Amino acid sequence: MAVTSKKSAEMIEIDVQKELRSASGNMQLDIQLSVEQGDLLTLYGKSGAGKTSLLMIIAGLMHPEKGKIRVGDEVWLDTTKGINKRPQDRDVGLVFQDYALFPNMTVRENLKYALGRNQSKSIVDELIEIVDLSELSDRRPNTLSGGQKQRVALARALVNAPDILLLDEPLSALDQEMRTKLQHYILEAHEKFGLTTLLISHDVTEIIKMSDYVVQMDQGVVLRKEPPATIFTNERLNAKFQFTGEVMKMSSQDFIVIVTVLVGRELVKVVANDQEAQGLQVGDRVLIASKAFNPVIHKIG
Repeated sequence: MAVTSKKSAEMIEIDVQKELRSASGNMQLDIQLSVEQGDLLTLYGKSGAGKTSLLMIIAGLMHPEKGKIRVGDEVWLDTTKGINKRPQDRDVGLVFQDYALFPNMTVRENLKYALGRNQSKSIVDELIEIVDLSELSDRRPNTLSGGQKQRVALARALVNAPDILLLDEPLSALDQEMRTKLQHYILEAHEKFGLTTLLISHDVTEIIKMSDYVVQMDQGVVLRKEPPATIFTNERLNAKFQFTGEVMKMSSQDFIVIVTVLVGRELVKVVANDQEAQGLQVGDRVLIASKAFNPVIHKIG
């Protein structure tokens, strides 16, 4: 299978302002953000922070009152110059929670429909293989599971080999096993096609696993942009391994605390000192990492 190399690193510059209206009142979206092409960046924050609106503006599906979007040397939006590229002229792929597949078309036909004029059909076969849909390619969406439909939606978004992939909580309705599989497919596609990926997610484990950077948003503004370990812990971690899980049990023994953590389907016991265990309780989400050959545990979220 041909593998597309990473695109040269260029910046995506976003500076947009938009008044948003919701049931809770008006909010001013005011975003200044730089993204290096090739990064996988997660937008994180409370519901109503403006994350989906930002993706819609990048895709050209929502128009800001004022702003500019530049992708490398190409200007997609500049309200001062009257530039506002149509969605179909912006090099983006979109995947949302609702799969929006054509019910009367097979998996292969859904992908072929997204082909550009004069575009080679070989990309359809490549994507079907990448997201493991070969045995399902002649089936219609109503015969597929939620995870299978989401794989079709992901493949369809990649048919035109977009520069930017926009993912709006695409895995939130799936069970944990299927989420893990879809995370793998997304990461594989991100690497193979040299994408810049913007993901919206509330799942801290997912964010830590997938993201180069996290953009924390609140009330329409960016609070900070940092690596996930910095966002979700109080210190930077230089670790050979990191994983997240849920505290299931804590027991004190002499001067240490044994913390039992559920990681996926496995129970892992971590030895913590009193300082590390302080403030932890059953049900907390934690990040466990190796630091100087010793495991350290941090509460996250």
